[in-house]
Amino acid sequence: MSQLTPELILRGRGGVDPALAARRRLQQREINMLREKLTSSSGLERAFDFELLRIFATNWTNASIAVLLLLVAASGLSALWLPLGPVMSAALLIASGLSATLTLARRFLAAPQEARGLGQWRLVFGLAQAGFCSGWAVLIFFLTLAEASGAHTFALVLVLSAAALSAMLGATVPGAVRMGQAPIFLAVMALVIVEQTPPTITLALVAGATLIFFAYLAERLYAASVTTIAARAEKDALIAELETAKANSDEARRRAEESNLAKSRFLATMSHELRTPLNAILGFSDVMANELMGAHAVDAYRDYAKDIHASGEHLLNIINEILDLSRVEAGRYELREEAIHLAGVAEECGHMLQLRAKAKAIRVIDEIDPTLDPLWADEKAVRQICLNLLSNAIKFTPQNGEVKLIIGRDGSGGQKIEVIDTGPGIPEKELPLVLESFGRGSLAIKTAEQGTGLGLPIVKGLIDLHGGSLELHSRLREGTRVIVRFPASRVMTAMHPMRERKPSAYALRV
Repeated sequence: MSQLTPELILRGRGGVDPALAARRRLQQREINMLREKLTSSSGLERAFDFELLRIFATNWTNASIAVLLLLVAASGLSALWLPLGPVMSAALLIASGLSATLTLARRFLAAPQEARGLGQWRLVFGLAQAGFCSGWAVLIFFLTLAEASGAHTFALVLVLSAAALSAMLGATVPGAVRMGQAPIFLAVMALVIVEQTPPTITLALVAGATLIFFAYLAERLYAASVTTIAARAEKDALIAELETAKANSDEARRRAEESNLAKSRFLATMSHELRTPLNAILGFSDVMANELMGAHAVDAYRDYAKDIHASGEHLLNIINEILDLSRVEAGRYELREEAIHLAGVAEECGHMLQLRAKAKAIRVIDEIDPTLDPLWADEKAVRQICLNLLSNAIKFTPQNGEVKLIIGRDGSGGQKIEVIDTGPGIPEKELPLVLESFGRGSLAIKTAEQGTGLGLPIVKGLIDLHGGSLELHSRLREGTRVIVRFPASRVMTAMHPMRERKPSAYALRV
């Protein structure tokens, strides 16, 4: 079942502005982001907070073995300068903090997302980091108090290692980084207070600068992580919008296909149901109009029969036009292509409409080039194109007007049908309208000219099937000019005759 959206509702009411729909989606997204930020304790969206904590937990889980090996190596080397008791105490404190961090990380990753209080998790992760780094601070403090050579240098190495671990693995939770570095900073300050010697002060300054550097590095890593997550969230949102748009498009296409199928079935059924009684109406009205079965007692009956016959023919033409247009739009109009002479087809169409032109005292001028090469096209479609253009021109040209039919070559090597009339013309803003299905200009509506507005759309559909083009030019009170162009690829240029090859000397000898 498809999802009902505001766009579908507006589309059902006559269309939706894509720019307005996009602006509404953007506003809704911004509202959702603000709502998430207001309910978050970090100022970010809840999804961002969760992702940052997930990265923190994943980093510590993946690096647990490396951190444990570092702890063993640091404890073993510290035993060179310190008694075993302080070293074991510090190592136990470090291992406890590491164990607590890993346990919390695994619990966080295994718990359902809805059941996680993100603020509480940040707090417990920070406390675990504080315990982990407290062990390093105790070990560093004992090493700086040792008088053995190299103990101070190794203490500085441990400061660098502890600060790097805290910054690199916990950068996505800035509070945990600060809580982890606090014990090391306090140990360095306590060292300065306890032993105010130049080497100790130098060591404290270097350690303090190291802590500041890694704190700044952690902030930069945090900002980079937030930017990455935001970009990924935006990409996911765009993918979701594209999927929604694709689903809506598929649903709209399915409905359009169903509507088109229903229309085709309806037209196929109605064409049969309408044509059957129409044939009877046309046949019997023709018999009555020509008085084949005897004269009418009232002369008006003859006129009524003629009117019935004319109305039936008009209705039959409308049905045929609707069926032709539906086949063209559905892509089911099959061209039966053959070599035809465009000039001959145009002359036949002109003769067919001579009576209609004489009835309105319209002069039809033919400018037909008889030397045109054959055209590879559907003769029925070409005849319908020519008839539609000429009948439209005669229909809208006033009494004693003029219609010109030009058949010839165009500048691109193709051939053209051009019809020019001296009618009232079409306003420029209505030119696209008359090319649409059932589109009629204001002049046709005011003068109540008979027609369905399908003549030019059928012409356009048929010439598109031939790979050609239709041009419509019109100005008020100056007339209308319609040009239909067939491409040069459909012109069958005559080939040069083949020259007879002279028999070779070898053939003569044989």
